[in-house]
Amino acid sequence: MSQIIEIPLFPLHTVLFPEGALPLRIFEPRYMDMAKVCLRDGSAFGICLIAEGKEVGQPAKPHPVGTVARIAEWDMPQLGLLEVLVRGEQRFRVIERWVENSGLLRARVELWPNEPRRPVADEYSRLVAVLRRAMAMAGEEPPPADRLDDAAWLSYRFCELLDLAPALCQELLETEECSERLAEIFRICAGKGLLET
Repeated sequence: MSQIIEIPLFPLHTVLFPEGALPLRIFEPRYMDMAKVCLRDGSAFGICLIAEGKEVGQPAKPHPVGTVARIAEWDMPQLGLLEVLVRGEQRFRVIERWVENSGLLRARVELWPNEPRRPVADEYSRLVAVLRRAMAMAGEEPPPADRLDDAAWLSYRFCELLDLAPALCQELLETEECSERLAEIFRICAGKGLLET
């Protein structure tokens, strides 16, 4: 049975993927108040790609599928500016949304179950080497081997790595089968010449 929860929404011009990390600079009062509650209660909020509108000012219209975000780190370098690092959790679909008096969007959302762990099919195994190289060039520690052989995890990391258009990122986020997502990632990488050794 699916789980339905109520969360605040933070519409952005970017897509957060499950287990991904995203730095945010928060300064609008509605989001500062939201972040304070999340930090105090250890609660989460939802990040959705903006379908219409802007990040600041009037509430934007979000895409209906987003990712639950939880604050992992925070700093306030100056009064009125909060810098946070959020981590993505489950995907969700908005059932109903409304705007509070503060301008903050809230929604009832249906949480999508986490994708089951499936090994990376042989035809996509070259993606593992590409990700290892990219992480080494960025000075990042390689992930454990079991993560690299998790098709859903691998596909999401490539969504972040490839600097794709937000609309395509949204399409990949909404793809329910990780095998379909990985096939699209493989096609994109081949087109960019990233699979050549």
